[in-house]
Amino acid sequence: MIHTEASMDALRQAGDELADATVATLFERGEVGVFNTLMRYVSTAGAPLPDGLPEVAREYLHVTAAPPSWVDWGEMEKARLFFTDNDVHITTALSFAAMPACYLVPHVARLLATTHGLKYPAKRMAETGQFTVYLMRPDAFEAGGRFVPAAQKVRLLHASIRHHLRREDRWDVAGLGLPICQEDMIGGQMFFSMLVLDSLHRLGIHMSTEGAEAYAYAWRVVGAMLGVDQEAVPKDLDESRRFLDLYMLRHMGPSPDGALLTRQLIELYEEVVPGTFFDPIVSALVRHLVGDTCADWLEVPRTSWDTVVKAVPHLLGAVETVEDRSPLAAWILDRLGHLTTQFELSSLTRGRVMHYAIPEHLRKDYGMSSAVSRSRRWSPPPPVLS
Repeated sequence: MIHTEASMDALRQAGDELADATVATLFERGEVGVFNTLMRYVSTAGAPLPDGLPEVAREYLHVTAAPPSWVDWGEMEKARLFFTDNDVHITTALSFAAMPACYLVPHVARLLATTHGLKYPAKRMAETGQFTVYLMRPDAFEAGGRFVPAAQKVRLLHASIRHHLRREDRWDVAGLGLPICQEDMIGGQMFFSMLVLDSLHRLGIHMSTEGAEAYAYAWRVVGAMLGVDQEAVPKDLDESRRFLDLYMLRHMGPSPDGALLTRQLIELYEEVVPGTFFDPIVSALVRHLVGDTCADWLEVPRTSWDTVVKAVPHLLGAVETVEDRSPLAAWILDRLGHLTTQFELSSLTRGRVMHYAIPEHLRKDYGMSSAVSRSRRWSPPPPVLS
């Protein structure tokens, strides 16, 4: 589907009928607290549902328990292998490109601030990282896997935010669109897929076309499970580029909330980096991946490391060349990447599993080694809008 300003405007007023109806019923009946308590214990797919679960919640969990019928499991396996091969780079792109991109959209930054984003940045980052790790596990969609329950809860969380902000009249729907609307959900899907691939390319990572396409496909499956309208979502990387370009031109710009969220993200990762000598590399990476204009909008400080970081693609490119030519080197680097990703996630979560829950109300504190061949190197589709 080729999107226009008019079609994007329509997506700004659309939510998620199933999740919205479920949440509305739970609140009308005063059953959210019971549901949250019980949902903490429904963390793996196929686990028996606890007694006392409200019927509307039980029906929602039943309807959303299976992935879409159109899923190509061969593509999903390619995506998993692509993630295994590039997990540390993908984690870097998610942290230092995809999340700052969210902060570049003023109404999204405002929403994140309203829903505790200013107070708990580690929790939000940990949830994103943990969600991605769950998705890319071999058992993601099997009995005992953690991805499906996590997706079910995130979908309900989005619906609860829409419910609260509208009920409490704390969101300008006419001017800003529905909170977490279809356009923003698809935009987020593009940030976590297309923008991540762009960032890997910017870092000099060697990627096959098959691997890049499979990774984007996996996030399309994620979008479907989070209630994204599949008639509106881009179906390939060229359509994704067009949507992402149009979304960025429509919405991106500076905002106080975006700058504050970015500052907290930088401070958070400076705590993860051992010592203080390498702290400036966090700001330098953000600036390198999002570009100077966007970094200035987000008030990312300039540092002496800005020039040094520009050499990272050459270094990573050399490492990737060694990995391509040596199975042993590939195995060692894959293991180091996996351990690095696990260390970062463990640092953010303090070793705990993150739980998703539907909020009873919103605080008013803020006013609101790859089996995929690399024979065909992937290059990002060029910008289509200017």
